[in-house]
Amino acid sequence: MDSTDPQLTALLDTVPVPAGADIRTERVPYDHDGVALEGFLAWDAAAEGSRPAVLVVHDWNGEGDYVRTRALMLARLGYVAFAADVYGAGIRPEGDDAAAVAQSYYRDLPLMRARVAAGFAVLRDDARVDPSRIAVIGYCFGGSAALEFARTGADVRGVVSFHGSLIAHTPADVARLASPLLVLTGGSDPVVPDSALVAFQDELRTRDDLDWQVVTYSGAPHAFTRPGSPAYRPDADRRSWAAMRTFLDEVMA
Repeated sequence: MDSTDPQLTALLDTVPVPAGADIRTERVPYDHDGVALEGFLAWDAAAEGSRPAVLVVHDWNGEGDYVRTRALMLARLGYVAFAADVYGAGIRPEGDDAAAVAQSYYRDLPLMRARVAAGFAVLRDDARVDPSRIAVIGYCFGGSAALEFARTGADVRGVVSFHGSLIAHTPADVARLASPLLVLTGGSDPVVPDSALVAFQDELRTRDDLDWQVVTYSGAPHAFTRPGSPAYRPDADRRSWAAMRTFLDEVMA
């Protein structure tokens, strides 16, 4: 990662490099139905054997420095981390363009799911990865996409959404969910009002055997984990990252 953003550097440094680690990165081209995609892989080259992995799905700006920073943080924790590319190689929108691109996927949830699945396949097939121990996380748009991917019945250890939109399906579409869910949301997020949160939880409640958690952070707006954003809330960021780590420790065991 070549970012010189001091706020992202400070975020990365909240996870120290373990003694003896050799963190490597690689740009990974791949495709979905003929559309060129390009993701970012991070791993500890000093580790031996296959290991657990985490697929990271980007926010509405696409696969950029922020999601790469999160992948590097996960690599420092011992995971093989792959920042997937949902939009396509070189499509990294800003401002109103980002909203428009994201909305095109919200209007086509099968495509959203398929693009996450394409990134998942890249990670699953990596020789360094234990394919039986993969989790999926996502931020904002990526949180929604991760939850939609879970609805495909994906064979993953767990799914984490950070301030993602919560899409309730009517009729309920939870029959194929096969992994525990951790939803980390802001208590002051206009994108996820109380009504949306209740509707989403009510859908999950139609499955008595489903393992899910929702954690709400007081005063946290949308994108509360994004340093440099007016929405950034350091306490909610720190606590949500800690909640994810605890969750991953449990589901990867």
